Amino acid sequence: MTEIGAVIDGKYEILKEIGRGGMSVVYLAMDKRLNKQWAVKEIRKKGNGKNDEIVVNSLLAEANLMKRLDHPALPRIVDIIDNGITIYVVMDYIEGESLDKILKEYGAQPEELVTGWAMQLCDALSYLHSQNPPIIYRDMKPANVMLKPEGNIKIIDFGIAREYKEQNLADTTVLGTKGYAPPEQYSGQTDPRSDIFALGMTMHHLLTGVDPRSGEAYASVRQWNPELSEGIEIIIDRCVEPAPENRYQSCTDLLYDLEHPELITRGFKKKQKRKLAAFLAAAGLAVVMGVSGAVLSAAATRVNNQDYDANLAGSDPERYFAAVEIYPERTEAYESLIEYYKNHDVSNEQITRVGNAMENHADVLDTSDPAAADLYYDMGKLYFSDYDGTFKSRAVSAQNFFEAAAGAQADFDKKEIAQCYDSICRFMTNQSTTSEHSLKDYEALFEEVRTAMSTIDSASDNEANYDKISFYYVAMLLVNDQAEYMAGVNFDRETALGLMEELYQKSNSITSTLSYVNQLRDEIQTSYDDFVSNINSKYNEVEKRQEQARLAERST
Repeated sequence: MTEIGAVIDGKYEILKEIGRGGMSVVYLAMDKRLNKQWAVKEIRKKGNGKNDEIVVNSLLAEANLMKRLDHPALPRIVDIIDNGITIYVVMDYIEGESLDKILKEYGAQPEELVTGWAMQLCDALSYLHSQNPPIIYRDMKPANVMLKPEGNIKIIDFGIAREYKEQNLADTTVLGTKGYAPPEQYSGQTDPRSDIFALGMTMHHLLTGVDPRSGEAYASVRQWNPELSEGIEIIIDRCVEPAPENRYQSCTDLLYDLEHPELITRGFKKKQKRKLAAFLAAAGLAVVMGVSGAVLSAAATRVNNQDYDANLAGSDPERYFAAVEIYPERTEAYESLIEYYKNHDVSNEQITRVGNAMENHADVLDTSDPAAADLYYDMGKLYFSDYDGTFKSRAVSAQNFFEAAAGAQADFDKKEIAQCYDSICRFMTNQSTTSEHSLKDYEALFEEVRTAMSTIDSASDNEANYDKISFYYVAMLLVNDQAEYMAGVNFDRETALGLMEELYQKSNSITSTLSYVNQLRDEIQTSYDDFVSNINSKYNEVEKRQEQARLAERST
């Protein structure tokens, strides 16, 4: 065992033990560089026997699988250290209680709470299933779900997760947890529908307090608690169908029903059948009377509305793009794409695809509507926050979107910040490889940045932390990028460094439960010293050249 107080790899100070398994111990550790707490899993390489080797390899496979994932409901693996004797896996430290402990202490949970947790789990499983190849979690149960203090959940323990391989007919060497695992997990190939079964049994346990491992015969949730809704009963019963083909076929479909349980109750279905019969009769009569056009138009509108709403359910970007094509003038589908890409590691091509979709439909996206103006602002931020490339290439990509937001007829609350972003983009796109800006240009730009900072610091809406951290990051990138040119026009070095320090301190004060906010904050923290060093280096180089030029001039 590693001693309390030991420092791993010169960075992680072990504070205390917080858990242990057969061949691993989990510690709470402090990152001495970032002043941040992590969980550190210690895996001992015993080297005695084949079983030990299998377990070590399994734990390593889990760590490497998790390291490439990025979702707010999944713990991040930030470091893997192998010293030849011991492997240390550094990951997010998750504060909170597991749902099985909550069950033991408080019993069955309210339907509203369980539905909210299930929707978060659906989104996380959908993300895993969307990987290439898909990742099947295979051990969903209350003990593997942590409830954080702010109400969000995290899935833990990926020890038996597997990548789905269609040609592999028997992938299950570790069976998961009896009672939660579906029939096929004991004898054949698991696929995304296997996770849906386990999620259904997890919801059943949380709503009823009946542990599926007890051997009790399965009974629908309303047989245990008649106060539960008919909708949630139908949803869970469908999740836990023994035959995979009778279950929900994707977490996206399940999520939609969880969000609209009232639409699937038996009473609703009977009512819809009656409405459909009446509609068909009326439509037939209308055709006979020669007025079918209006009826069919109304029917088409209703179908479009249903398809649009269905495509917005879940977390599948392709369905969001499909929704854009149904109603390109509405902002919800574009915003869903932006929100999805903020939470996932995506390529420049994927971000550009959203931007292209907006530009292709610019004629119907009316910026006199505050929602559309806000959409253009959010798209510009996405280019700056997640787009890989030089600062100038980001500015070039984002310019049209900030220009549309800044020039919008709508009076939306982020307009002044959008105008500052637009100025930064124009400043960069109007600059060639040699500076074309004067000292007054830089002074005016810094003044505009400070004005925008005072505006953004007063924001308190749900997206305030993302707005702040994004703007701080862009302003720091600007100062770092322009250091040589600022020095060339004798812009005050201390003013540049002072703004950089102020932005750094402001970013450090931001705390958030959103992973994309924390990622930008961490990026600022790890880049700050390099930014300061670069600024000083550029100023020193320019001042040296200027001094050499003065000496040369004197000598002549």
